[in-house]
Amino acid sequence: MPDKAQKDVGTSLNLSLQITNSDLASLVGPLDSNLTQLETFLNVEISRRGAHFQIRGETAAARKALKALSDLAAFAEKKNSDLTTEDIQLYLVGQKDAPEEVQAEEPVPELRTNRKGLQGRTPMQRNYIRSIIGHDISFGVGPAGTGKTYLAVAAAVSAFEKGEVERIVLTRPAVEAGEKLGFLPGDLSQKVDPYLRPLYDALFDLLGTEKTQRLLEKQKIEIAPLAYMRGRTLNSSFVILDEAQNTTPEQMKMFLTRIGFGSKAVITGDASQIDLPRGQRSGLVEAANILNGVRGISITYFTAADVVRHPLVARIVEAYEKAEKREYQNGKNN
Repeated sequence: MPDKAQKDVGTSLNLSLQITNSDLASLVGPLDSNLTQLETFLNVEISRRGAHFQIRGETAAARKALKALSDLAAFAEKKNSDLTTEDIQLYLVGQKDAPEEVQAEEPVPELRTNRKGLQGRTPMQRNYIRSIIGHDISFGVGPAGTGKTYLAVAAAVSAFEKGEVERIVLTRPAVEAGEKLGFLPGDLSQKVDPYLRPLYDALFDLLGTEKTQRLLEKQKIEIAPLAYMRGRTLNSSFVILDEAQNTTPEQMKMFLTRIGFGSKAVITGDASQIDLPRGQRSGLVEAANILNGVRGISITYFTAADVVRHPLVARIVEAYEKAEKREYQNGKNN
């Protein structure tokens, strides 16, 4: 009898696609570059002759690659243009979780933006959207590339488009990594805009450039440094504090107490990228600890598994997390 504990030495699977030459070219990409992405991400080997593919690798990985080829072939047939690198990467990100987990989740309301079908690509992203919709104050904490800011802006745009709020207010700390605005050339707007550019980019993508500009002129959308929030009360607004890891505890408390009637607030940040002076506590880290469990406030923690950028970004984040854990353990042992 075969040993049940025997290591999976792999398998070889075959797939023949009934597909046109143009769709086949779209599927495999220039010089089979799309297949190379699948090989790298799933740790398999893919060879082909025409529309016949052979996949070699561990059984589970080979089956995932087989499914990916079938799904992407169907996508290539439906799409009017060639599959892009982004198409492949976003598909792979969406396949990191078992289908059973996705089916068991509660439905996620679709956000009303220029990007149709924006509902989150990982279970944690979908939970984040549900948390924002269901709570007046929400935190999104985790590494770069997990969609914390983009999904928060999308939720703000959707709430504004549905008439749930009268304006959108986006803010972030203006001074980072030890730089000071006074040393930068230009007037105040020119000094501040580079720090706020990611928020503009998200708005342009979700609302369109022209509409965003009109709403900015009408002050229905306001983008300003965190210091401008002091002394204000924000009613009927959707307020987002981005890069919150670089706030002090005093700044965070000031921001949270600006929230008025009919408003929502989302605070996003990455606790591993704090640029405050050494020894200065992060307002994000402190607030997440103090407010954990407070009714009406949700805190969503993202991990490398939720990164929706290039697949290598998730591996980079994981490598840094492991290095930080080793450094922490070595520090405890010394």
